[in-house]
Formats: sequence, structure tokens, C-alpha cells
Amino acid sequence: METNQSVIERIQRLREEIRRHNHAYYVLARPVISDLVFDRMMEELVRLEKAHPEYLTPDSPTQQVGGEVTKEFKQVDHRYPMLSLGNTYSPEELQDFDSRVRKTIGQEVEYVCELKFDGIAIGLTYVNGQLAYAVTRGDGTRGDDITANVKTIRSIPLRLFGGNFPEEFEIRGEVILTRKQFELINADREEAGEMPFANPRNAAAGSMKLLDSAEVARRKLDCYLYYLPGEDIPFQTHYESLAAARKWGFKVSEHLVKCSSLEEVMEFINDWDKGRETLPYDIDGVVIKVNSLQQQQQLGFTAKSPRWAIAYKYKAKQAATLLRSVSFQVGRTGIVTPVANLEPVELAGTIVKRASLHNADIMEELDLHHDDVVLVEKGGEIIPKIVGIDLNARKPDSRPVAFIRYCPDCGTALIRTSGEAGWFCPNDTGCPPQIKGRLEHYISRKAMNIESLGEGRIGMLYDHHLINNPADLYDLTGEQLLSIEKDYGDRVVRFREKSVEKILQGIQSSLSVPFERVLFALGIRYVGETVAKKTARHFLTIDNIMNAGMEELTRAEEIGEKIAVSIIAFFSKPENREMIERLRNKGIIMQIQEPQYKSGILQGKSFVVSGVFTRFSREEIKNLIEAHGGKNLSSVSSRTDYLLAGENMGPEKRKKAGELKIPVISEQTFLDMIGISGSEG
Repeated sequence: METNQSVIERIQRLREEIRRHNHAYYVLARPVISDLVFDRMMEELVRLEKAHPEYLTPDSPTQQVGGEVTKEFKQVDHRYPMLSLGNTYSPEELQDFDSRVRKTIGQEVEYVCELKFDGIAIGLTYVNGQLAYAVTRGDGTRGDDITANVKTIRSIPLRLFGGNFPEEFEIRGEVILTRKQFELINADREEAGEMPFANPRNAAAGSMKLLDSAEVARRKLDCYLYYLPGEDIPFQTHYESLAAARKWGFKVSEHLVKCSSLEEVMEFINDWDKGRETLPYDIDGVVIKVNSLQQQQQLGFTAKSPRWAIAYKYKAKQAATLLRSVSFQVGRTGIVTPVANLEPVELAGTIVKRASLHNADIMEELDLHHDDVVLVEKGGEIIPKIVGIDLNARKPDSRPVAFIRYCPDCGTALIRTSGEAGWFCPNDTGCPPQIKGRLEHYISRKAMNIESLGEGRIGMLYDHHLINNPADLYDLTGEQLLSIEKDYGDRVVRFREKSVEKILQGIQSSLSVPFERVLFALGIRYVGETVAKKTARHFLTIDNIMNAGMEELTRAEEIGEKIAVSIIAFFSKPENREMIERLRNKGIIMQIQEPQYKSGILQGKSFVVSGVFTRFSREEIKNLIEAHGGKNLSSVSSRTDYLLAGENMGPEKRKKAGELKIPVISEQTFLDMIGISGSEG
């Protein structure tokens, strides 16, 4: 039997271990344990904190997964103005800056050169070593309190290491998105028919404005810290302060150097103009700061920027090349993406042959014509982008490039939903790239996880008419697989016996995949991993989802009108319902494998759940209501029995409950109703 003291000690030990491994992974980029071991430690800590909520603290690593929903961001005044830097684009302008600095202070100057991260500036305030709040730049005098969102960034410590930091201080830095993560986010947005972010900076800024911190956590943002403001910082130089910040647990760039001359500064600038393509994130220049804090105070500030720092901005790299053609690609959800095929041109160290045009609106804005000479840019962009046309080189008889009106693969007329940027092919059951794309999605790791199959093998099975939808996978035999071959001219590819055995084993293993992932694997438009999970837990069975109407669907968390319309459309097709029945008959799990309810204590009672809770997430609260026979409603009405109120609940719900004389209860009152004591999870 665990004593309170042993529980406290175990929680503290887990927190310290997790903080140490978080720092090793996200700050030092030197992980020392596997993801599996780390996940198990985190799961144990979550379990203990749920079982013993009295020991939960704001700086626990479990608070970095998100879950807090904010109605609006509170405005916070900056203790020190959060000014922007003056910019320069030439060595001559940098020489003028150096001359002004030396003239003012009348002595030798040492500079610190740092990479200029292309993200969103934030200020973090720590009190007694614990993150107190985080604020955006805003107008420089006040910004938005984005603490809940910033807590989800794993490279930002909630509690500092050591103990030699000031009792209260602010540190400033930049929230960024790596190029790899940017690509993943944009791929998801384009697949869903949403406008892609223009660049990682816009994506990072957009993420910080989200009101749901759980969604921010999924974006996997990063943060580099680079400045401690204030007059009482216990250091002589800026360089020393960053070295100390690194020891306290902050992620500080290793690419910063002290320079004793303008020649050394320019050498650093030129080196990184060539080397910035090798970084995993975007920079748009170099920041040059006077190193001595005493000299910084002597130089002071203008109304807009410090006189002791300046940013040297790189010019975006561009190249002119000929547009050969525009091709159109169809994704698994039917979204059609235009791609410019270019005369190969070298740009930023790589040969560029293609550039995404994203959608019809962007093509129209560019006024793209056949055989145009286009300007391609790779400054701050992951995928090369066409930013302009050389109109002087345009042929007099050239014709505009029109966005296609029919699917390039199956010939079906394309349609466009009001309010969306993308055109898509509605022939989801007869369009080859959509069929193959959905099959590839079905077997993917986060869906049914049939590792032995892959994109190439799915294509071979489809081309040999063995599979057309996921249910066909479960009819495959070893004889069929061994008979397949594909002639590539220089070689013939066949399935080997060992591969066939692994494929069949993988298909069989997928019968144990839980219902949440099965729903995600079906590939319903707009139903991503999170929506599938919450929808499955809300409705419990596939039949409940198939038979739900618009009003019923939109009551579920995460499901808005657009998603509800898509779900109804998917299950209204007889071929999809037939596929579901075939999958069910093969043994695929089509319901949440938990008792539908633990008791009938809330039978006949309807709840509206609003706000942020201490012991359970809002989703868990709703699951508990249903587990005990109750019903969740999305809005307060005469049919509501209780308004279950957490922190930061909107005033309108409380007002409506008062008007209708509906009881407003706390989380603890609710837990008492269902018999959960302080020690249960």
C-alpha cells in the first residue's frame, strides 16, 4: 500500500526525471532514453496526479500537453517596452551603426552576433524559478497573455534548473516552427482544403493565436531565448547572461559569437548567408548587439528600438526561369493541387524544378500565362514559390493558365465548397489517386498500422484489381499475393514468400486496432486523428455515428458544421456502408471497448460542460457523464439539468443558466454525485 509520503516522493522523482529528459531531447537534442520509456514515465505521472490531484502543481511536465481552452487573450502591460530592432541591408549601413555606437561611448566595443530567428517574439516571466506568464510583443507596450499556449512548448522550461537565477526576471525569445513540422502542418491543411500557411513564421504566429492549447501542443512549436531585459541583471555582459540562461534550462542558440571588429561581424553575416539553408529552421538575418550591459545602458533607446542593437536582414533568394507547364495532382480527399513545372534552375544551393501553386485563387492572383518567365523565391519558404512574373518577357500571344474544371484522373467535374480555397473531385469511390490514397491512409502507422504494406505495394495490389477499398484487404490470400508481379523494364518486382507472410500477419493484427483509430483510418474528410478519437468516445459505436443527424453530431466536442456535413455525406453512400459491414464481419472493432456506463446514477440527466477543470479534462468529464448514464448537451436550454462550470467559463452560459434557474455545479460537486472521492482517478 502506497503511503502519501511514498506517492509524493515518486511524483517528485518522476517530474525531475521527465524535466531532465525533456531538456536533453528538446533543448540539447541529445536524448538518453527511448520514446517508449519516456512515454511510460509520463503515463505514470499522469496516473499519479489524477489519483492524487492535491499534489498537482502548475510546473508539472504533465501541464505541457495542452487542454486549456481560452475564450479570449487577456492584455498584459510589458514591464520593459518590447521594442523592435532597426534593420539594415548593406555593409555600408552597418558601418554607420558601428560609427554611431563608437562615437557615443568613446571607447572600444565588443559585439555579439546571433542568428535572427524568423518567428514570433515572446516575453517569459519567471518567479522563484517557475514560469508565471508569457506575453506576445503586441504593440510593444502591452501584449496578449498566451501562457496556456506557451506551456505546451517542450523546449520552454516550466521550472528552472539550479538556483542561482534572480527571484523574478523576464527572458525574451522567439517561438518558431521547424521546416519539417511546417511541411506536415501544411500537408494536413491542403488535404483538408484549407489555405496553407505562407511560411513557418505565419504558421507559428497563427498557432500562438489559437484558443485551444491542445491544438497548439499538436503543432510542436519550438523556442529559442536570446535576451534578458532590465537594469538589475546580475551580469556584466549580454554573452554572460545567455550562458547563465542556458544553464538554467533555456534553449539558447549555439550559433552566437563575440566579435571585436566590424570585419568579424561581416564574416559571421556572410558565413550564415551561405549556411542558413543547412539549418532546420528559418532565419532572415543576423542580430548584432553591443555585449557590455553598461554600454547598452549608456546607448539607451529611441522611441522604437534600442540604439545598441541592429538586425542585418538577408535578401530573399530569387531566380528567374521558364514555366514549362502546370500539372494538377489529386490527393486522397479529392483536393486538386496545381504544381508549376519549371525549367531547372539553381536556387539557394538546390536545383528547383517544381513549385507549388497551392490553389486556383493563388494562380489567379499571379495572372500566370503559358511560357511565362517566372520569379521563384526560396527565402523563408520550404517549398519554392512563384512570387512574380517577368511581364517584359511575356509573349504577345500567350494565354492565361486556367485551373482545370475536370479531374485529371477520372474526368469528373470538380466542385468547390463555399468558403474554401480548394477545388476537389467528388468521385471518391471511382477516382484512382483517391482510392489509392485512402488505402495508403488506412494502412498508415497512426491508423491501422499494417507496416508490411506500403505505397508501392498498395499500388501494385490496386493495379492488379485485388483491392479497391479497405475491406478487400481482408480477402487477400497468399496465392494471390505470390502471383503478382510488376515489370519495370529493367527489372521485374514480385512478392516474396516471407513478405507475403508478413503482409498477412499485419492484416490479421489490425483486427485488434481500437475503434478510435479505425474511425480515423476510414479517411472521412476533415476527420483527423483527434476528431476521430473524440467522436468515437462520444458516440461509442459506428452505428451511432452512421445514424446521427446534424444536430446530434454538432453536439459532440470538436465537430462543427463542416465536419458534420462530411460525416453525413460519407455514411450516406451505400458503398461506404457496405464496406463498414464487410469490415465488421471480418472482425474489425466498431465500438469503444468499455462498458457503456458504470452506473445509472445520472440516468435522465442532461449536462452542459463549460470551462477548464482541475482534476479531469473536459473530454474526460463528458465521458464520465455518459459512463454514469447522463447526457451531454452543447448549449444551455430548458432541457438542461445542470451547468457544470470550470474556470474561464463564458459569462453567457452562466447568465442563461441563471435566467432558466438551472443549477450551476462545480467539478467537485459533480464528482461527489457520481461517487468519486479525492483519491480516485
